[in-house]
Amino acid sequence: MAQGAEKVRLSLQKENKGWKKWGPYLSERQWGTVREDYSGNGDAWNYITHEMALSKAYRWGEDGIGGFSDNKQHICLSFGFWNHKDKILKERIFGLTNRESNHGEDVKEMYYYLDSTPTHSYTKMLYKYPQQLFPYDKLRQENQRRGKQDPEYEIMDTGVFDNDEYFDIFIEHAKADEEDIMMKVTVFNRGKEEAPITVLPQIMFRNTWSWGYEAFNYKPIMNGISNRLIEVTHRKHGKYNLYLDGADELLFCENETNFKKLYGTANNTAYPKDGINDYIVSGQKSNTVNPNNIGTKAAARFTKTIKGGESFTFRLRFVNHSISEPFGGFEDLFNKRIREADEFYDDLQRDVADSDLRSIQRQSYAGMLWSKQFYYYNVYEWLKGDPAQPGPNQGRKWGRNSGWKHLYAANIISMPDKWEYPWFAAWDLAFHCVPLARVDADFAKRQLEILLREYYMHPNGQIPAYEWNFSDVNPPVHGWATWKVYEIDREQNNGVGDIEFLEKIFHKLLLNFTWWVNQKDDTGNNIFSGGFLGLDNIGVFDRSTPMPFGGKLQQADATGWMAMYTLNMLRISVEIALVHGVYQDMASKFFEHFLHIAGAMESIGGKNSSISLWDEEDQFYYDVIHIPNGQSILLKVRSIVGLIPLFAVEILDPQNLDKLPVFKRRVEWVLANRPDLARLISRWFESGKGENRLLSILRGHRMKMIMKRMLDESEFLSDYGVRALSKYHEENPYKFYINGEVLQVDYTPAEALTDIMGGNSNWRGPIWFPLNYLIFDSLMKFHTYYGEDFMIEYPTNSGNLTTIKEAALAIACRLIDIFKKDSEGRRAVYGQDEKMQKDPNFNDHVLFYEYFHGDNGRGCGASHQTGWTGLVAELIHKTAKEQYSAIEKEPVEIDK
Repeated sequence: MAQGAEKVRLSLQKENKGWKKWGPYLSERQWGTVREDYSGNGDAWNYITHEMALSKAYRWGEDGIGGFSDNKQHICLSFGFWNHKDKILKERIFGLTNRESNHGEDVKEMYYYLDSTPTHSYTKMLYKYPQQLFPYDKLRQENQRRGKQDPEYEIMDTGVFDNDEYFDIFIEHAKADEEDIMMKVTVFNRGKEEAPITVLPQIMFRNTWSWGYEAFNYKPIMNGISNRLIEVTHRKHGKYNLYLDGADELLFCENETNFKKLYGTANNTAYPKDGINDYIVSGQKSNTVNPNNIGTKAAARFTKTIKGGESFTFRLRFVNHSISEPFGGFEDLFNKRIREADEFYDDLQRDVADSDLRSIQRQSYAGMLWSKQFYYYNVYEWLKGDPAQPGPNQGRKWGRNSGWKHLYAANIISMPDKWEYPWFAAWDLAFHCVPLARVDADFAKRQLEILLREYYMHPNGQIPAYEWNFSDVNPPVHGWATWKVYEIDREQNNGVGDIEFLEKIFHKLLLNFTWWVNQKDDTGNNIFSGGFLGLDNIGVFDRSTPMPFGGKLQQADATGWMAMYTLNMLRISVEIALVHGVYQDMASKFFEHFLHIAGAMESIGGKNSSISLWDEEDQFYYDVIHIPNGQSILLKVRSIVGLIPLFAVEILDPQNLDKLPVFKRRVEWVLANRPDLARLISRWFESGKGENRLLSILRGHRMKMIMKRMLDESEFLSDYGVRALSKYHEENPYKFYINGEVLQVDYTPAEALTDIMGGNSNWRGPIWFPLNYLIFDSLMKFHTYYGEDFMIEYPTNSGNLTTIKEAALAIACRLIDIFKKDSEGRRAVYGQDEKMQKDPNFNDHVLFYEYFHGDNGRGCGASHQTGWTGLVAELIHKTAKEQYSAIEKEPVEIDK
């Protein structure tokens, strides 16, 4: 098949330049972030609130609706709207802070990412804007009234969309060239009556001049000509023209703080950041915009009354040269980019026949590509403060992130969610890269490299977790993601792998692996205690803090993750060794380290210990807590923590081993001379399907026991994937008694009901995509070894025998069913919301939530966390490739 136009564009530039220079790189929430917090007590949510954001210039980035910017966010394009009733313009997405909502921070708007090519040559999103007063107060007051036992109060619950009195606002970008961006805003009045709307395409410079640095003492400028052109001049980028098709007027102010409004002190300008807002909502009566039509923030005002059921389109064009007829041929160019986007996805989705699945997958990719963001954070400057600003509180020197002075981030990074989590998270990012590699392997590879660079990774080898606490510990999945991205890239490159990429990553991962061994195995016995590990409230205790009563926790998940990490490093080193034989020694090192972790998991206290992470009575893995009196206790919580050892599995091809004689001899010597370790894993000398060799912590019996529990619908297996906590605990909550207090873990299939870790995340029963994807991936590896003749019961106690591969694909389909329309046209993700289920203006658009109800698949948590939930795109690809339609076959009876 000939390369399409979008693939050609991707091949022109691997970095975020050229066709990738401009993209949807603005945050959706810059306020309430750690970067913008200069308070004395670290209260980021209240240092800049949603209301303050209207009037305060940001230090580290910009936010906006439908935001587009250059790759360093110097020039920012976004959109504001006004329904002629609200007290403020709709310039940014609204949501509640951690303290305002009964289940933590939560966006309270309806918007969708509908399309994007990887170079952003075409993008499309939808924002739903009520025609009545936006219910800011109602959302705050009702959520503050509710407790943790109550559901969240969402914007759909307020009734503002019930009578279709809202605007559907479609925002589209199409690039005519690398520096020529066409934009359309199409506004549909979904109501029956006509309604006015003001559309405000905005352009601003990120404020780089107010902080007192010599390198940024230059203040760029924009000026307006007539009502059709804004001239943009920036020392770094040169000159641009923003053409407006039929604007009513141009408005200018400065992207600078309104000190008088916020703090009661004198302003530096007569036209601060909120000047355009004040001018519009006052009915053009205030004098808060510059009459000379110059400034660092500008907007074009388009006011239109749209009849019920009709629409109107507003057009603009941003380009780095002059065009005499900027809207000549506009529609033809726009339609050409749309056709090219269709061509790109038609090729990518050639194995996906179902139209609904194609739509889900394409929207999933769109969400991931729209969730790129320019992330800027110089920790050293942030800690010491800026020359032209008041000095920060002295406590900052020893407070949050004070040990990360080397960290200097200024990159386009894939965000978990640009409103709820507008900052990178290390383990989220690793999962993002798997589906991203399918659309843009170069971008995915660069994402994995970023966090390992010397100005991100700590000198001691730790990968920064996330900005609220870079020193927190996420699961070590970077090695796994590196291999998955390498495989996808190799597949798309006719079987030729990027060894240079693998080698570059491998050296940095060695530093991180050593950090884990030195810092998280404090007894030197290969049992790890990572703490939080991203699983929030999964355990009896808050695992981010020291154990109560001086106890010490040894974790099945931390140790399982490290066993997986060793195998990831082994697999990577074997691949590199096929080209550079010297890496055989590294393969041997990780093979032996894996054996020692397997031995440690068998018996924590040594040869004669009676305590193991594996419980023979329950046939399951648990955490162990050691208390000061010398007693060791298994914490028998049946959680996904006990499934994580399943991920420590790798298959090696004997043909490759024959090419690595040094490694092969060492492996055979170790297994022959250390039978105590060899017996703990699937025997090296036993070959499987195609003579493959299996490395796994789980030998045949333990693997079957883990799978039996995992595939049991009364325990882990839901209709929509694998739960984070067994449903067994619904009737049998786990109780831990200590100092007269009872600590309890209940099955909680949706939002969290406890205060452990706060926020809106919950790992006590819901379905999470990242670990479900790892389950799928691991099962597929087991099948590669065991083949078609190895049968398991799926679901447990059903009487239905399948191969491991069929079970894996069936789990994948349950996960896909969260989003796919059922026979009645309903999507599980939308639960009991009838408007979202039945209205085609809602139901055909898909939201990708943070996690999902363990029993009914309803979306929970962050509503736009396409980041790791975007793995559904890869599952759709995998199941389509396998032509999975007859997996749920007639049961094969089991002899009892």
